[in-house]
Amino acid sequence: MGTNVTRRQVLAAGAVAAGSAALLATPAAAQAGKPPKVKPTIVLVHGGYADSSCWNAVIQKLQREGYTTIAGSNPLRGIPTDAPYIGSLLDSIDGPVVLVAHSMGGTVITNAAAGKSNVKALVYIAAFAPDVGETQGELITKFPGSLVEPVSVGIPYTKADGTTGIDLYLSKDGQAAFAADISAESFRILQATQRPFDADSFIYPTTAAAWRTIPSWGLVAGRDKAIPPAAERWMYARGNFRRVVEVRTSSHVVMISHPQTTADLILEAARATS
Repeated sequence: MGTNVTRRQVLAAGAVAAGSAALLATPAAAQAGKPPKVKPTIVLVHGGYADSSCWNAVIQKLQREGYTTIAGSNPLRGIPTDAPYIGSLLDSIDGPVVLVAHSMGGTVITNAAAGKSNVKALVYIAAFAPDVGETQGELITKFPGSLVEPVSVGIPYTKADGTTGIDLYLSKDGQAAFAADISAESFRILQATQRPFDADSFIYPTTAAAWRTIPSWGLVAGRDKAIPPAAERWMYARGNFRRVVEVRTSSHVVMISHPQTTADLILEAARATS
């Protein structure tokens, strides 16, 4: 037949080449008959004296890595309200979740994640990690060093049942106790946009300890004057967390002053459990 090539042969050769290219482009997991890994949704829960915007710099870094990220709005009314609320958010998400919390948000996720099969990892960022029966009031005074009480301002408010509650706000003099390593301008914005928390948040006992069954990671803020660093180390060691990172120069708001280190730990948890 010499150099003459039929149209059928050209088409057949093209199909083989296309098939080979498609095989090369197929992920190794799919070639091996395994489903490709699904990236978890990362849910971030703020603590008291803050709102979801405290995670903004961390969110940018997580989104650049291709992770769907939700900064949940914590009601800050105490475990009986906060945990079911965040739990309902978890129930609304299809697929795996990495659940992250700062400060009092740690108490919320410890309770909210219990029994949630889609939560694959917990990450505590300078956060409470209470055990069953413990209160935040007990944990914040277990070790010396918390300076937030003198700069917290109590404001009465009327609850839905007509009783009077006390909301705690961080005063304008609270930077040294709460956010010493951010600029004065940034602190003024944080203080102006803060959300207060109900003082009763300190007295509600924890009813579940999700870190006992869900792989957990922790970040210690080494110069934290809200939750003492010694308390953070103790809680994370007790929980046998997979890894604990300490930022020795950080104030309580480590996710604002050290967003890359915070994001890196979250990404480690996400990759290790997906």
